[in-house]
Amino acid sequence: MDLGLTCPRFTWPGGDAAIAARFAAAARGADQAGLRSFWVMDHLFQIPNFGAAEDPMLEAYGALSYAAALTRRVSLGALVTGAVYREPGLLVKQVSTLDALSGGRAVLGIGAGWYEPEARGLGLRFPPLAERFERLEETLQIARQMWSDTDQPYEGRHYRLERTLNAPQANPPILIGGSGERQTLRLVAEYADMCNFLYGADVRHKLGVLRSHCERLGRPYEEIEKTLHMRVPDGQSAEESVQRCGELAELGIDHVIVAVPDAADDRWLAHLAELAARIAGITPPGR
Repeated sequence: MDLGLTCPRFTWPGGDAAIAARFAAAARGADQAGLRSFWVMDHLFQIPNFGAAEDPMLEAYGALSYAAALTRRVSLGALVTGAVYREPGLLVKQVSTLDALSGGRAVLGIGAGWYEPEARGLGLRFPPLAERFERLEETLQIARQMWSDTDQPYEGRHYRLERTLNAPQANPPILIGGSGERQTLRLVAEYADMCNFLYGADVRHKLGVLRSHCERLGRPYEEIEKTLHMRVPDGQSAEESVQRCGELAELGIDHVIVAVPDAADDRWLAHLAELAARIAGITPPGR
């Protein structure tokens, strides 16, 4: 089993002036602790689960590019990109740039998007849910085409690209976040290398649905890396964290991505280093 860290909050003692140094400490700490991955959210306002809308929030791909220069081993991604916030060609170019500058460590984490207040607040496109899923699927198709050896046009219902040229070329893994059984997990089976659930989802059932989609499409279920995001509460011991990860592994989760109370705190980074070392030998069924 692998371990990742997400940094969802940028509120530290010292205010805005402290963000650069503390975020750097989190990214370097994840790298040095032996973690597999380092993530940020793709939000422009802070979300209710982690604070007030007025709290500091960094734009995802600017933050990840900064983290790329500070790290050497961890993969880097947004958990997850709102597909409708950026034109697909630009998004694929952003992720390709991150991949080139990080030495091949980028992941395209993507979903349909859900946080309407930030989109309306900053004047971004936020269509109804059905259209967001249509745009998500077209974005996935465009990403696969731009990360291939063709630069032919793309014609979709919502997006039209005259030339899908992408240089330098890249082919980072695609992670789709969400657990919707009819739309999201079907998209995972058809387009993604990784899926991501939130802690509390009925993982066993959701993975069964994903397996069914894979069988229908002729896709090997085992090809897809199963990840899950969970929060580690203040006061939780390393032993308790190991137990929770073991339980998730038994359900079929390959990669746990955690949010801790302070991603830049040395004590939490030590907790994660111990956890990463102790769960490295766990092999989820079906891997």
